[in-house]
This record gives sequence, structure tokens and C-alpha cells, in this order.
Amino acid sequence: MAIETFAAQVDSIKDLTHDVRQLDLRLIEPKTIVFKPGQFISFEMPHPKTGHLVTRAYSIASQPSRSDVITLLFNLVPGGPGSGLLFHLTAGEKTHFKGPAGNFYLREDQGRELLFIASGTGIAPIRSMLLANAERPDPRPATLFWGLRSQRDLYYQGELVEWMRRTPTLRAITTLSRPDPGWFGESGRVLRLIEERIASVKNLSVYLCGHSAMIADATALLQKKGLCPIYREKYYDDKGSPED
Repeated sequence: MAIETFAAQVDSIKDLTHDVRQLDLRLIEPKTIVFKPGQFISFEMPHPKTGHLVTRAYSIASQPSRSDVITLLFNLVPGGPGSGLLFHLTAGEKTHFKGPAGNFYLREDQGRELLFIASGTGIAPIRSMLLANAERPDPRPATLFWGLRSQRDLYYQGELVEWMRRTPTLRAITTLSRPDPGWFGESGRVLRLIEERIASVKNLSVYLCGHSAMIADATALLQKKGLCPIYREKYYDDKGSPED
């Protein structure tokens, strides 16, 4: 899959939480993009302190079948060149990016159920995978464990409920590590869900996306339960950008 340069226009902007934004980009030239669910695109921008050009990658959060518009998801990081550029884009504004790229994408792995584990905006590439799986004539059984911090960090919850209604083979659980009073859902780190809800991994393919510590700890927990394919994408502190 060749890496191309794309021109795009901001189609819509949605603030999902106090520091998480969803950006939809409509492609201008080429008019469509072909990518695997889980891959990313890259932007070049000057670093705010040095002025040197830097590259920042952002996972595509939409499904490949929606090839004329792509969705990005990212945190606002004070002083961060990548999120600074994307947060300042306005509706109708034009931008350029390169892609697609990345080896974190949904595999077939015949006969295996899917286990997705995300922290923070690590949900972005997994969202693409979940949407792609739901579009299959026979969606593979899939479980999502998603860790966030507190109630003010919640988003996509209604979307997940709707997906589970439409796709009976999907189960999604969100857990909060520091919930405020009044939270009646799961609490604790996402690792607790792995410990308590996964008895065996022998029939699983696992996809991990989030900060480095979560991925290391989750990998160790899973490997104690047996051998299975584990695919990983590390993010810079859950900021919405895959590590180089």
C-alpha cells in the first residue's frame, strides 16, 4: 500500500470532552483513501519552539468503507505541535497529510475471537477496527475493554451501546480509574478487566492501544494466561499519536 500525499478539507469538528476532539476531514485530492483498519496518517508542521519541521502521526478512527472522509481523534496537548495544529483547524479549512501507514491493523486470524484493550484516545484505531468488523456479513465475536480516568473523560458511550445493539457478537466495557462519586459502572484500571474477565487466551487475537505502561502490563498479564497473537500500538501518553 503506497504512501501518498492528500489534500483535505475540514468537514466537521466535535469536542467530545474537555480535552478530546474529533475531526472529520473530507478528501479533495485524491478524493478517496484506501487503508487497513488501524492504520494512521501523518502531518508535518513546524515545532513551536525550534521552528524545525516535525512529523506527527494520528490513527484513523473511521472505517475503510468510508473512503472519502476520515475521522481523527486526539487530545489537546499544551505546547504539542501536532495537536496544536489540528486544534487550530477550522471548518472548511484545507490541510495536507501523508498516508496511510502502520503495521497495527486488523488481521483475519481465522477461528479467533477479537479482544481489544484501549486506554484514553488509544480507542481511535480500535474504533476503526470495530466498525470494519461490524460491517462484515458475519462479524467476529469481539470484546472491548476501554480504560478512562473519570466521568468527564467519557465519550462514545452511546455509540458503543448502539453498536452492541446492532452487533450481538460485540461486548464493550468502559472502566474508570478515578471515578467521581455517583459512578455505577466498572472502576479501576483496565488491567483488572483482563485479570477478572479473561480466563484463557487460546482462541483470541488481542489488540492493545494506549500508553506504554498499560501495553507492557497488559501483555504480561495476557502471556500468563497462554499464547495468542498480540498486536500493539503505543501512544504518547494517550495523546492520540502513535509512537515513531
